[in-house]
Amino acid sequence: MKQFLMGSAAILAVAVPTAAFAQSTGSQDFEDTIIVTGAKGNDGIGGVVLPDVTKAKGVLTQEIIAKQGSGNTILNAINLIPGVSFQNNDPYGSAGGTLNIRGFGPDRVSLTFDGMPLNDTGNYAIYSNQQLDPELIEEVNVNLGSTDVDSPTAAASGGTVNYRSMNGSDDFKVTMVGAAGEYDFFRLFGLVETGVFTPFGTKAWFSASTTRNNVPFNGFGQIDKQQYNGKIYQPIGSNGDFVSVAGHWNANRNNFFGSLPLRVDTTQSPTNNAPRVAGSASGNRFPITKDERFYTLTPCTVAAARPGVADAANSCGTLFDYRYNPSNTGNIRINSKFTLADGLVLTVDPSYQYVKANGGGTATANEGRFDLNPGAGTQLSTGYFGSTPYFGRDLNGDGDTLDTVTVLAPSQTQTHRFAVISSLRYDINEDHRVRFAYTFDHGRHRQTGEVGLVGQTGQALDVFPVDAPLTDVNGAILQKRDRLSYAILNQFSAEYLGKFLNESLTVQAGVRAPFFKRKLENNCFTSAASGTTQCFGTDGTIPANTGTLNPSWAAPQKRTYKYDKILPSVGLNYKITPETSVFWNYSKGLSVPGTDSLYNAFFFARGSDGANPAPETTDSFDLGARYATNGFQTQLSLWYTNYENRLASSYDPVENVSVYRNLGKVEKYGIDGSISYTPIEYFTVYAFGSYLKSKIKDDLAIGTVNGQTVYAPTAGKRESGAPVYMLGGRAEVNYEGVTLGVQAKRTGKRYVYDTNLPTYRNATGALTPQQIYGAAAPSYTLVDLDARFSLARFGAEGTFFQLNVSNLFDKFYVGGFGGNLSQSFTPATGIYGSPGFVQIGSPRAVSGSLHVSF
Repeated sequence: MKQFLMGSAAILAVAVPTAAFAQSTGSQDFEDTIIVTGAKGNDGIGGVVLPDVTKAKGVLTQEIIAKQGSGNTILNAINLIPGVSFQNNDPYGSAGGTLNIRGFGPDRVSLTFDGMPLNDTGNYAIYSNQQLDPELIEEVNVNLGSTDVDSPTAAASGGTVNYRSMNGSDDFKVTMVGAAGEYDFFRLFGLVETGVFTPFGTKAWFSASTTRNNVPFNGFGQIDKQQYNGKIYQPIGSNGDFVSVAGHWNANRNNFFGSLPLRVDTTQSPTNNAPRVAGSASGNRFPITKDERFYTLTPCTVAAARPGVADAANSCGTLFDYRYNPSNTGNIRINSKFTLADGLVLTVDPSYQYVKANGGGTATANEGRFDLNPGAGTQLSTGYFGSTPYFGRDLNGDGDTLDTVTVLAPSQTQTHRFAVISSLRYDINEDHRVRFAYTFDHGRHRQTGEVGLVGQTGQALDVFPVDAPLTDVNGAILQKRDRLSYAILNQFSAEYLGKFLNESLTVQAGVRAPFFKRKLENNCFTSAASGTTQCFGTDGTIPANTGTLNPSWAAPQKRTYKYDKILPSVGLNYKITPETSVFWNYSKGLSVPGTDSLYNAFFFARGSDGANPAPETTDSFDLGARYATNGFQTQLSLWYTNYENRLASSYDPVENVSVYRNLGKVEKYGIDGSISYTPIEYFTVYAFGSYLKSKIKDDLAIGTVNGQTVYAPTAGKRESGAPVYMLGGRAEVNYEGVTLGVQAKRTGKRYVYDTNLPTYRNATGALTPQQIYGAAAPSYTLVDLDARFSLARFGAEGTFFQLNVSNLFDKFYVGGFGGNLSQSFTPATGIYGSPGFVQIGSPRAVSGSLHVSF
C-alpha cells in the first residue's frame, strides 16, 4: 500500500423518490400509479428496493451505492442484484469491465443515463469506465429480461440498466471528497449545490472530479480520468411538472493491461505448457499463481535509424501494456414534463452525445510500396493492405525508403448522436391510463484507423493519431479502416395500464414498433468474410484494375439495411395481501446486427444469404412473487427466454474488434432471488442468488474440408462466458455513527467456448495436442469490506471517513471475458490456434476517503 488516507469530501444522502424506477421521464410518469399504491417496503432495506411492478426489477439507492468505494463505476454496484455479473478490470472502476445479465453480454443490455441511451451505436458495447460519478447518482434500476416500451434500444434481450442523476438540494450546499489508496490511487471530487435561488424554485448543481492510479500489474501503465457535470432544475407549478437541463464531460486516458491468452493450468507440468515467465510479451503473459500477476516492464529505447540501410521495425513500444484506450465523451440531456390538461401529460427527453475514442496497438509500416500484381508483373501502390501500411516515403528521417517502422495504429471512432424520447399520457379514469410514445435516435458513427509515430521510449506521441495522421507520399491519409455509418431509429409505441379487483390486479400491456435503418459506407475493399480490409487511403487514388487483379475483393460500396418488427409485451401484478404479490411478464425482443457484422457482410454479393445478416428475436417470460414489510422484503422469479438467430459476440483486445457468431436457436432459463432483513434497528442482512441454464439447439457449421461441411459440436451445450450460478450477500451494522459492511459474492464457472471443450496446444515438434486449460474458468469468491466513521456526534454534520477494501483475501481469478465459439483448429495440419483472451481478476486494494459537506 503506497498512498493511504488522504483528502476531504462528502456523501449525498438522497432520499428514495417514490416514482423513479423507470428509464425515461415518460415511463417514470406512466408507472407512477404502480409505485405510489404498491406494497409496503418500497423505500427498501439497506439501499435495496424491490418495486411492486409487473416486471422483475431491482433498484439500488445512494445509500448502498456510496459504500462501494470512491469513484467506482455504477456497474460494480449492481453486482449486488441477482442475475447480474460484473468483473471490474481494476479496483477503482476506471479501466473498464465486463457486464453480463442473465447470461446476456453487454451488447444485449441497454444502458441509459437519465433515459438517454449509452450503448455504442455501432456494436452496442458498454464502457463501464465512462459512467457518471457515483456521488451524483440518485438511484440505479435494473430490468431483468425486459425493457420499457419507449426505450431507444437496438439490442436489449438481457434487460436494461438505468441510472438517474440527482436534482440537487433545496438549500445551498458544498460537498468535497478526497480519496487515496493502493496503486497510487488519488481522487478529488467537488460538488456545489446552489439551492433554490429564484422565486420560481430554480436550483442547480455543478461538480468536478479527477482520478488517477497506476495499473495494478506492471508498474508501467497509468489511468487518468477527469469528469465535469452540471444540472439546472426548474419546477413548473405544483403538480410535478418541470424542465431540467444537464451536461456531462468525461475524459479517460488509460493503458491496456491484464488481458492474456487463457493458458493457465496448474495440473500440467511445465513441459506440457508454454513457458511461463511473468511479463507482458505474447509468449509469457500466462500467470499460474497470484504472485505472477505482477511484473515490471524494462524501459526500452527506439534504435536510431541508419541512412542507406534497410532498418527493421523496432520492437520498443509493441508490448500490449504500451497500448492506450483514450476516450472523450460528453452529453447534454433535457428532461421535461408538462400537464396539458387534467389527465393529459406530455413528456419530452431530447439529448445529444459526443464520443471520441480509440483502442488498439501498433503496426509495422513499410516505407516502400505494395505490389498489387505479384508474380504477373509489377504494379506498386501506397495504401493500408492487410495489417501493413505502405507509405512510399521516408518515415524515420534517415533519408531512405528502405525501412519498416513501428507506428501507433488504433481503431478510431467518433460519434455524434441525437435522440428524443417523447410520450403523451392520457388518464381515462383513476384506474385506467394509456400513453403513446415516439422515440427518435440518430447516430453518426465514423470509424477510421489512422496511424501515428511513437517516441524514443516507444510511447505514443499523440494518443489520438486522428488529430495529426501520417500521410503517404501523395498526401493521402493511410488507415486500416475507413467507414461511415448512420444508425437511425424511428419507434412508435403504445401502452395501457389498468387496475382491477379493487386495485388488487394491475395489468400493463404495450406494443412497440421500431424501424431501424443502418446506412453504411465502406471506402475500402473487403477481402474476407471476417471483414479484413484493403485500403488505398483517404482521398487516395484507387487503380482502375484493382478489382481485376483481385477478383475476390469486394469493392468499396454503400449499403442500407432495414429491420422492423412489432414487439408486444404484457405484464400482470396481483396483490394477494397488502404485503404479498405475484407477477407475470411476457415480452418480445429484437436485436439488430451490429455494424461490424454488417460490414463483414459486404464481402458477399448483394442478394446472397451472407449479405443479409438476420436479426435476433427473443420471447421472454417471467413468473415471480414478492413479499415486503417495513423490515423484510424478498423476491423470487423464474424466467425463460427463447432465441432465434442468437447473435453472440466476444471482444478481441489485440485487434480491438468484436467477433460475432450466430448460434441459431438457443433456449435459456433460470431463477433469481433476493432477501433483505432488518431484525433489529442497527443490523441489516441481504442475500441473493441466481442459477442459469442455456442450451444451444444445433451443431454450428464453421467451414468445409474437401467439400464436406465441418460442424462445431455445440448441440446441447451451454453458451460461453456466462456464470452457471451466483450467490452473494451483504451484512451491515450501523450504530451511533459507525457503519461496518461486509459483502461477498461467489461467481460460478464460465465456459470458455460454446463447444464446452478444453483448451489445447501442440507441443513443440509434435502434432499431438495437449490440454492446457479446462473447459471452464473456475468459480471464485470475492469479499469486500467497507467501514465508515461519522463525525456528526462531534458537531461535524455531513463529515465522515470511509475505508474500502476490495477483494479482501486477494483472490486470484479469471476476470471478464466474452467467450468464443471454439478454439481454432486446422484439420489438415492438426494444429490448434491461440486460445481466447480474458482479463486477470482485479487484485486486492485498500483505499480511504474523507467526505465533508456543509
